[in-house]
Amino acid sequence: MLKRKNQVGDEMPFLDHLEELRWRLLWSLLAVVVGTGIGFLLVMKLNVLGILIDPIEPFLHGSRLKYLSPTDPFFITVKLAIVVGLLLASPVLIYQVWAFFGPALLPHEKRVIVPSLYMGLVLFGLGVWSAYTVVLPMTLKFTMGFQTEALEQAITIGPYLDVVTRVLLAFGTVFELPVVILILSALGLVTPEFLASKRKHAILIITVVASLLTPGDVITLTLMMMVPLVFLYEFSIVLSRMVTRRRVAAMAAGA
Repeated sequence: MLKRKNQVGDEMPFLDHLEELRWRLLWSLLAVVVGTGIGFLLVMKLNVLGILIDPIEPFLHGSRLKYLSPTDPFFITVKLAIVVGLLLASPVLIYQVWAFFGPALLPHEKRVIVPSLYMGLVLFGLGVWSAYTVVLPMTLKFTMGFQTEALEQAITIGPYLDVVTRVLLAFGTVFELPVVILILSALGLVTPEFLASKRKHAILIITVVASLLTPGDVITLTLMMMVPLVFLYEFSIVLSRMVTRRRVAAMAAGA
């Protein structure tokens, strides 16, 4: 169990833990509220909705996405503002989490976890970018190519945004695999030997995840999801070896 210490090095009382947690939650909530307000302005000024609609534009044949309720445009704008607000507030949220758990970590663990957080932002952005530019258009082309002679398009904005958001967030999340393994290795919870021995199981899980996240053709499934994830898993094993060696060396030096 993680034990945090105060400024003089003594273990903090339980009530002090709760008090600090309460204030960090309040600061996090305030950051989300402020970020959502800024996000609302950005959604209106930068046409965020138009950016999200761009992948399906070639398949609409000149028509526009529909909405069914008079309140749909407003609530869609609010939902987008919340998503943008969470992204804007994420640095503050990460800092609050780090400030709460950081004192309980050893110095060599901090030296690994801090850079991994920055790498996580890069990998998340890379996953979202690959989903938006490649996977989403190919998926839409595949799924909307059925029964075109018998059916007429009447796509509404709500379900479409649900699909787009789910795909973008899913790819951004799964691209965090090296960061998760890096942190677990720094904490001594996994080893490179364990990861290497479970490679076949990992590839099987990656195949299942890819099939669920990319309902497209075989090319989309194989090239756009499985290959990057397998590469990230192998990259995670390399990172785990590096971190494990440093952790063992640090523990030996401390002993």
